[in-house]
Amino acid sequence: MVEASEEVYASLHRRFAGDLLRPGQSGYEDARTIWNALVARTPALIARCADVGDVQNAVRAAAETGILTAVRCGGHSLAGFSTCEGGMVIDLSRMRQVTVDPEARRARIAGGCLLGSVDTATQKAGLIFPSGVVSHTGASGLILGGGTGWLTRRFGLSCDNVEGFTLVTADGSLVRANSKENPDLFWGLRGGGGNFGVVTEFEVKLHPLTSVLLTEGLSREADIRPLLECWRDFMAEAPLDLKWNIDLRIAPHTREVPIELRGRPVAGNSLIWIGDPEAGCPYLERALSLCSPDSVNSRIVSFVDLQTMADAAFPHGRRYYTKSGYFNYLDDGSIDRMLEAVAAMPSPETQIELAYLGGAAARVSAKETAFGGRNAPFIMNLLANWAEASADAANISWVRGLFSRLRPAMQPGVYINFMSGDEEDRVPEAYQERWDRMVAVKSHYDPNNFFRLNQNIPPKRSY
Repeated sequence: MVEASEEVYASLHRRFAGDLLRPGQSGYEDARTIWNALVARTPALIARCADVGDVQNAVRAAAETGILTAVRCGGHSLAGFSTCEGGMVIDLSRMRQVTVDPEARRARIAGGCLLGSVDTATQKAGLIFPSGVVSHTGASGLILGGGTGWLTRRFGLSCDNVEGFTLVTADGSLVRANSKENPDLFWGLRGGGGNFGVVTEFEVKLHPLTSVLLTEGLSREADIRPLLECWRDFMAEAPLDLKWNIDLRIAPHTREVPIELRGRPVAGNSLIWIGDPEAGCPYLERALSLCSPDSVNSRIVSFVDLQTMADAAFPHGRRYYTKSGYFNYLDDGSIDRMLEAVAAMPSPETQIELAYLGGAAARVSAKETAFGGRNAPFIMNLLANWAEASADAANISWVRGLFSRLRPAMQPGVYINFMSGDEEDRVPEAYQERWDRMVAVKSHYDPNNFFRLNQNIPPKRSY
């Protein structure tokens, strides 16, 4: 790999407009840092691209030498696919332009954008692009994996709001994909992850929205079971303007938490209402009836504030490990197992995240995009979050153990953005009946599996 990286560097350095960073050089350590410290690596070369031409040159040089290559947008890959050991990273962080057409309600998003880059630009026109919930997440990885967030029920997945892609494929070609040009590739990019190339631009639809009604509250341990029983049935009939997320965790010792709840298992409730606040109040009041009154906070927040309020809870440099899945219905036995596991969480920052999808995301046909998981509305993510390497085994074991106990009640399927790096066997499960079509698209655009640092779909022949 060292020889290959030297060969790539020699090939690129005279015709590269961006930065080529190697170990020991100024800026390298900052450039190699990724969000999830559990999967930190030391690449031999980081090619921080200034433009599309740099991306094409980097891909061609890497393909010629056979060097292991990762693609980085925001560096938020839970599995660590935005870096590699001893190989090359194609870094898009200098490519963060967003161009908004307010009248058409459309935008062009460069491949290196963070969600915060997109939100800042679109909110100047009073518009939003439906995306995730942490502003320092890379937009590319989120969109290509599907993209769920606060607005999924109202406006669909992130990938449902993309009308066109421009990408550099494995041979260095610049290719467009939309409903008319390369429609199979367009289909595969909406949920297929980074398997097909480096996306340098997204053409997306926008929607008018500047603020929401946000309500938060904590349910004490004795109320978690009735809360989940209420939630699972309530959400099936809830309006699209309501999004209600629940996380099971240990309450922190902070001023905002009632004293009697601190250090105890709780359910954190976060609800938004997108429409007229007065129309949403009855729904929010009913939902919060099982919350400790002293913990309830309801307010109008700007969309940018909504999109950044989780940033501090998921900072760069901590260690993260996940397993995820879907339920058709959250049965009593699964609730029992979750409640037992909360009390045994090895880290107070760990969460069992529960969300109800449905709505606009479920109205898109399962055949229309590569993304799966549209039929089972309950999505669960076991997200372990801790600081010290010495606690790796305990935290990973907790996630794996709970997942294995919950798995029998789950529906087949997994959201690839919530997958860790040790779940290669579950990749076909993410696509199910779409798998053969995914393999065909992969085989056409990346027959040698150059783009393999992802939740990988091997081509028919791998070299």
